[in-house]
Amino acid sequence: MKRAGARTPGARPPLTLALPALLAVAFLTLPLLGILVRTEWGELADHLSSPGTVEALKLSLLVSFWALGLSLLLGVPLAWLLARVHFPGKALVRSLVLLPMVLPPTVGGVALLLAFGRRGLLGPWLESTFGITLPFHTSGAVLAATFVAMPFLVISLEGALGGLRPRYEETAASLGASPVRVFFTVTLPMVAPGVIAGAALTWARALGEFGATITFAGNLPGTTQTLPLQVYLLLQDEPEAATSVSLLLLAIAMGVLIALRGRWTGTPTDRERRPAPPADAEVEADADAGPVVAAKEEPVVAQPSERWTLHAELTGFTHLTLDAEAGTTIAVVGPNGAGKTTLLRALLGLTPRAHADLTLGDTDVTALPPHRRHVAWVPQDGALFPHLTALANTAYGLRAQGVARGEARREAQGWLDRLGVGHLSHRRPGQLSGGQAQRVALARALAARPRLLVLDEPLAALDQTTRAHVRHTLRTHLAGFGGVCLIVTHDPVEAVSLADRVLVLDDGRALQDASPAEVTRHPRSPWVARMLGRNAWPGTATPEGLALDGGGVLVAADPPPPGTPALAIVAPEAVSVHREKPAGSPRNVWRGTVREITSSGSRLRVLVTSEGAPDLVAEITPQAAAELGLADGVSVWTSVKATEPTVVPL
Repeated sequence: MKRAGARTPGARPPLTLALPALLAVAFLTLPLLGILVRTEWGELADHLSSPGTVEALKLSLLVSFWALGLSLLLGVPLAWLLARVHFPGKALVRSLVLLPMVLPPTVGGVALLLAFGRRGLLGPWLESTFGITLPFHTSGAVLAATFVAMPFLVISLEGALGGLRPRYEETAASLGASPVRVFFTVTLPMVAPGVIAGAALTWARALGEFGATITFAGNLPGTTQTLPLQVYLLLQDEPEAATSVSLLLLAIAMGVLIALRGRWTGTPTDRERRPAPPADAEVEADADAGPVVAAKEEPVVAQPSERWTLHAELTGFTHLTLDAEAGTTIAVVGPNGAGKTTLLRALLGLTPRAHADLTLGDTDVTALPPHRRHVAWVPQDGALFPHLTALANTAYGLRAQGVARGEARREAQGWLDRLGVGHLSHRRPGQLSGGQAQRVALARALAARPRLLVLDEPLAALDQTTRAHVRHTLRTHLAGFGGVCLIVTHDPVEAVSLADRVLVLDDGRALQDASPAEVTRHPRSPWVARMLGRNAWPGTATPEGLALDGGGVLVAADPPPPGTPALAIVAPEAVSVHREKPAGSPRNVWRGTVREITSSGSRLRVLVTSEGAPDLVAEITPQAAAELGLADGVSVWTSVKATEPTVVPL
């Protein structure tokens, strides 16, 4: 095994790049070595313990921590605004934030003097109204340090917020959390590494501030003379002492950088060892990550007062009317870009692409913000809050709605128990398998007491075995749900097994809204027909069948009136494959070429392309494929009897 970090042969960097890089390192290192070499180590303690140095150090710490506090108070909201809100002039605001980082500090001091000095823009008003004079005062030193240091916090935190997917905050809002609560309970904890890194850099920069301070606040011992200013004075009379104080500032700066190195980068830690399941528990196999304890599932039956019908009028990209009785589950299907996720986000009030006039039960929630709609959302990846345990995640919506902590935790534990993951309540999301995380996400949504539940491909990321377990769990609990549930899916099994109705979307419009059985028998969308494993060919009806849009003619026994746009559905098992042109009864015969052979359970699906007809899929046995000698590139004949196609008017 190759040792980690070992250099691969031939990976030596080119000399033309390595040499300037080494020179750059030497250029940055030599000044620091100069301080170390010139330091009078024997007198270091005396220099650092002198009254002037101690007083300057105390003042520097006071000023830097006050500057850090102001930067956190003002800079954190500003970073959030830049990262989350789109507004005119945003680029200009970001430039103003960056300006103190590139502006000469003395120029910054002059600017502060002209703004807050006794003859500045605000200085006279501050002095006459509040009796506050900032120049040549400790508060002026704090203001100067804040001015030059706060950009480090804003830029660092804006980058962290930019890397945080809004889905976590949107999910929290769907659980009933107000924007302020979301900010303090989800956003800030999740970007804590960025906050800490920015705060450390801000404090270090404030501690070392010189130019703006001496220009705006002056250099008054005990009032504004911080360590950097003392170094400047000591250089004139006591250069050895100046070197010692410089070494102290250098050590502090290096200490901050070393502390930041790798510690606050959010590097994931190793998963904790999972505890063994209880001996008396029934254990089911979870293909994602070992055993999962399966608790007895008791469907939660809503009380009559908890029944919520749905009426929605959607406009914009998604344009449709949606009505459903309480307890209805609707599967939303369609090709990519059809508007499925837009539909869900419009119901949540989270997208400008579409608008939903939404009524749940007798309550019109159209004008309400997302956190007051009682519409709970389970995204595709679950979006569990990584800093909270499974129990805290599940109780989050209840706590956001004002439920007492103890009651919320008891109710959350009950939901986790019903979904078979109660024994995992102490674990964080990083310690859960995919199936376990999806169950916790579902428990969290149901525990929030929603009136409408929307699931965006909740099982897509799971393997087949885990998907079957979670599908069974979901079906069990949706049976007792008192509201309406919408499930976006690409899986026909999910649509058929979980839903009472199937809503087929394409380009933001509803092509079909019917029972799973009706959609399976008579799909009105080529995409849905292919999702169900059928051949689907759109065309225009003729007296004998269908003139196909892709070229060719399909003879059908019962076509609609001529000129009607229609969709021909042919089951793959109804397509016969021959090596020679068949004779006899088939009315539809095409010559083609085998392009792909795949397995489907105990049978094979053969894709055949033809110049005289659209591509089609035939389903045959492995024995038949062997007898025909089928392989990619082999020429074959395909046939379909006129009685086999189902022609659906569009």
